[in-house]
Amino acid sequence: MDTLVEALLDSPMLPRQLERINRVLADERSRRKRFYETITEGDKWEFINGEIVMHSPVKYVHAEVLNYLSRLLSTYASVRSLGTVLTEKAMVSLTRNDYEPDICFFRQETVAGFTPGQTQFPAPALIVEILSPSTAYNDRGIKKRDYAAHGVAEYWIVDPAAQTVELFILRGDDYELAGPLPGADELASEVLSGFRVPVRALFDQAANVAALTALLTAAT
Repeated sequence: MDTLVEALLDSPMLPRQLERINRVLADERSRRKRFYETITEGDKWEFINGEIVMHSPVKYVHAEVLNYLSRLLSTYASVRSLGTVLTEKAMVSLTRNDYEPDICFFRQETVAGFTPGQTQFPAPALIVEILSPSTAYNDRGIKKRDYAAHGVAEYWIVDPAAQTVELFILRGDDYELAGPLPGADELASEVLSGFRVPVRALFDQAANVAALTALLTAAT
């Protein structure tokens, strides 16, 4: 059993602590309801531990990396009928929090249950977050823990400034850093089996076009 739960169960203050937790969660549910009622398609908002987190417009380098990577992932998934890639405005609603990851990949069997008017989505198989100074703390903290807790099999953290990517694979209840290894120049996915591209293809237009061409050629 989780040590935090064990400590709570052993505490003589358990009833009082549970009352406080229930009050907090009730208030949080009310805030979350208002969040759903308020947010519009044009908003870039997330609901994290009872608070609304508003994001400012992204910088060009962020948008560029997003385009490069989403194009590669979407092409690979589409030509092999593996599933669907959604970007930025797809709200992933988990037990307690709502996120709008930069990139999500949903397996085909999950996509089969989606409806045209759907605005909230379950945990995907793969999530990519592109770091910025204002999001790095949550991307490496609460989001990483929450994604692992809800079975997101693969989590990538991309740093446009350093031009690096960290690929985490869910092993049991937590993520394990699976690549790229230091000095490696290739990115390979387990969730999207066979997906292999140069790391440079996430940050450079010529490398991106070459990698995209290679993916399409391999599919024919």
